[in-house]
Amino acid sequence: MTRTVRLDAMDNAFQHAEVLKRNRTRRHQTGECFVEGVRPIQRLVDGGWTVRSVWSDRGRPLSTWAEDVVRRSGAGRHYRVPSELMERLSDREEPSELVVIAETRRPRLADLTLPEDFLVVVLDRPSSPGNLGTVVRSADAFGAHAVVVTGHAADPFDPRAIRASMGAVFSVPLVAVGGPGDLAGWLAGRPGVTVLGTDSDGAVAIRDADLRPPVVIALGNEGAGLSYRLRELCTAVVRIPVRTDSLNMAMAASILLYEAAARR
Repeated sequence: MTRTVRLDAMDNAFQHAEVLKRNRTRRHQTGECFVEGVRPIQRLVDGGWTVRSVWSDRGRPLSTWAEDVVRRSGAGRHYRVPSELMERLSDREEPSELVVIAETRRPRLADLTLPEDFLVVVLDRPSSPGNLGTVVRSADAFGAHAVVVTGHAADPFDPRAIRASMGAVFSVPLVAVGGPGDLAGWLAGRPGVTVLGTDSDGAVAIRDADLRPPVVIALGNEGAGLSYRLRELCTAVVRIPVRTDSLNMAMAASILLYEAAARR
């Protein structure tokens, strides 16, 4: 049963919610994330994620959608706050109707349940939360079964990543691993999986690449590209012929995922 709490000042609960929005360390320590926006919140609730609290402006009547979210979320607390606190909490020019604090899920590779014809995306040390979120959104759109993030990387539960993914981070399984060695161990138990790296100087043009499942598509860091160790795991390294120097990670991922989906 959700308890409605009237909040008038920036107490510990408010400060905690605000810190989750900007502090990655706190998100990891508490296993929580800060979510706003209709589509991300809807996908969070539809996916059955655990909601700790819901926040709203008590001077603004709740829409039917917001009432449904509060009811279905199962949150322990629904904080009703003054407009000025909601404006401070929300990152939007027009403050969101609802903000949600939810538990994160951080599965391991061993936890993934994949079909035989799986499609998995690996991101090697992505530094931009926006790029990471956009790739997850494309992975969801084209039917990828999981996204794996290696090494020191942007947090997939950074509010910027959640926003860029349009809530797809709550639909696509996301796994973080320390490095390519973890991926190598996982692949060792899956003979016959094609691993395609991407590089502007790749030996194989995308039109000639074998994208038949099961396949892993690996994309390198925005500046440094694929690490040497991850490149060693690749069956082939693919290039996407373009007139400019290169495509960024998110654009390359979308093109490869489209091609993979078209050939499945």
